[in-house]
Amino acid sequence: MSDAERVDQPLNGKCLCGKVQLTLTGAHREVDICHCSMCQQWTGSMYAGIESDDCTVEGEEHVSIYASSDWAERAFCSSCGSGLWYRFKPTGGRTFLTGLFADLPKGLPIKHQIFIDEKPDWYDIAQDSPKKTGAEIIAEAEAAGMTFD
Repeated sequence: MSDAERVDQPLNGKCLCGKVQLTLTGAHREVDICHCSMCQQWTGSMYAGIESDDCTVEGEEHVSIYASSDWAERAFCSSCGSGLWYRFKPTGGRTFLTGLFADLPKGLPIKHQIFIDEKPDWYDIAQDSPKKTGAEIIAEAEAAGMTFD
C-alpha cells in the first residue's frame, strides 16, 4: 500500500450506460496522468486516473479486459465501450479513469505526468507537476526489478 494521502469517503462511479458500477475505498488523493500513445488511442487524448487498492465492481459480466502489452491491461464496458481502469501487471496496481466518478473531491493534485515526451503539442495542463519521459519512467521501473521484454 502506498503512503499517499487517501480520500476519506468511498468514491462511486459508473460507465456511460451504467451497467458497470465501481466503488473505490481508500482512493489515493492524487491523479496520475499518462500521455503515452496507447493512452491517447484509448481515451482520445491523455489518461487521467485515480489509484485505489480496493475496488468493488458491480456488473462484472459487462467488463472486458484488453491486454494492451506484456505488462499492462485495460478494462472497458463491453456494452457502452467506456474505459474503466488500467492495471500494471508487474505490481497489480490499478488506476481508474477519473471521468467515471462524479463525486471526486475538488483540488486533487497531479501526482505526475508520464510519457511527457509523447504529449501532443495542442494541449497543456495548467497545474505544475512532476514530468517524466517514457525513458525515465521505464528506467525507474527497471531499477525496481521489472522487465519489459
